[in-house]
Formats: sequence, C-alpha cells, structure tokens
Amino acid sequence: MLAKRRYAKEHHDNLRRLIMREPRGHWDMYGAILTEPVTEGSDFGVLFMHNEGFSTMCGHGVIAVVTSLLDSGMARLSGRKRTLRLDTPAGLVVAEPHMKGSAVKSVAFENVPSFVLAKDQYADVDGVGSVRYDLVFGGAFYAYCDSEDLQVGLKPIDSRRLIDVGMRVKRAVAETAKIRHPGDLDLGFLYGTIISKRIQSPSADIRNVCIFAEGQIDRSPTGTGVSGRVALEHQRGDLPIGRTIRVESIVGSVFKGTPVRETKVEKFEAVVPRIEGSAWTSGRCEFWLDPRDQFDQGFLVG
Repeated sequence: MLAKRRYAKEHHDNLRRLIMREPRGHWDMYGAILTEPVTEGSDFGVLFMHNEGFSTMCGHGVIAVVTSLLDSGMARLSGRKRTLRLDTPAGLVVAEPHMKGSAVKSVAFENVPSFVLAKDQYADVDGVGSVRYDLVFGGAFYAYCDSEDLQVGLKPIDSRRLIDVGMRVKRAVAETAKIRHPGDLDLGFLYGTIISKRIQSPSADIRNVCIFAEGQIDRSPTGTGVSGRVALEHQRGDLPIGRTIRVESIVGSVFKGTPVRETKVEKFEAVVPRIEGSAWTSGRCEFWLDPRDQFDQGFLVG
C-alpha cells in the first residue's frame, strides 16, 4: 500500500487536487480511494488524501469508508463474516461494523500497533516560546500538546488560532525532532499537532483538536490521534489493557479508544488500539471536469 501511495503521488496527484480542492472540494476536504487489497484475506485497500497529499492512515476515514461500503451495498456481512479487512499504507486494519437492522450503528476497528517515540520533549515555537510535547505514532506521527501550554481554546470559535498555533508547533517539531518509523521510512514524518485538555463531561474524558496536513482542522476526534493517545496513556500507566478512554472533537463528536493488547514495534513497546465511532452517509455525487475549465486542478483559498 505504501507503493500504491507513492504511485498515486507521482502519477495521479492531479485527481487528488481536482477532487479535494475548490470548486468540488474545499480547504478541509478529506477523501478515500479504494484499491485492490495487497494481503491475503483482505477485502479492500484504501488510500487517504487531503489538501496537501496522501496520508498513511485515517481512523475517521476507516469508519466512514466501512459505513459507505455497507450503505451502498459494495460490501456485505453474512454468515461468519462480521468484519472487513482494509489494507492501508500504515498496515492492516480490521473493522467490525455494529449493525441495527440493516443500518450501520457504529464501526470499531483494530488499528496498526501504536507507540510512543519520545515523551516530554520541548520545541522552541515561533511566537509561542518553549512548548512541551509527546511524539506518538497511531498510524501517523503526531506531536501531542496541552491547550493550556499554548493558551488556546478548543471550540469552533478558536479554529483560526488553533490552526495558526498548531502549524507553528508542527513546523518547529518537524525541523528539530528525529522522526523515524522502524517499519518503513515512508512513515517517518510528522503528520500533525494534537492539542488537548482533560475535561469533566458525561460523554468524554479528553477534548482534542488535530491540526494536520497544510493547516487542515479535523472535525472528528481523529482516529489515528486517539490511537496515539491510547498508546501514550497506556505507557503512562493510566490506561490498562481493556479500559476505554473517550475523546471529544471540536464539534462534540466522540470516539472511544481501548488498548486491546500489548505488542512491540522493533524496540518500542506498543499497543494495538481499538477505536470506535459513527459515520452517516450524507449524499452521493458525481464530479465532472469540463476540458475547457481553466481550473482543471482546482484551487485553494485560505
């Protein structure tokens, strides 16, 4: 799947730009491309894309793709088959849809092994100062920061400030930290910044906002980000195997994250996280490209 990702970047990035950018998409558009699987027993391969390029894994994308596959009839569960196996650039993801009649109520998936690369690191962030962060992999690498350290809120009204600060942190960490995934060099880059705070709520334990790619702000709790959070909390001793943490997004949606078993990624202690959330099909459309269109690659304003 990493080879497919490289091929898509080199030969089909015009299609990503066409679909992700205006007027068909927008700055925060996110997409998924289904491919043939690459491992025995898998149902589909999937590549994820955004305003900057192609990501390596996406939790909310998995939840949405599985919901869409079942809603559209492209995939079916029958007999003993209760899961869908998806090959992603970060590895195999096994999704278990929870049904209510013929409708998808929620989707849980076991993500790729997630681990802490570095804890309690500091970066000199332009306009902010010295910022503490943890560097964690949950399908992609994120720098985890505390909202109070950055003096920023986590509500929709704070979105512009979140994007500004989140990208400043991302650039500072990317320039100074040694980010390497032991499995493949293509996974060794900083995907985004996750800004969070503990909350006391009946529905959630943590509220976080993910700023990724070229200043995109995730409306979901971020499945790969929650996976990294699970690994971080487990390593701290605050989230034992089988216990669930609830993470809330900027718009109030919630994903559940649970460490299901311990493993290793070469020398790094890791966990396999189970993430659960819901998605709903909102429409079906067909994109056209007029050969006379001067904006055949789309455009971004922002």
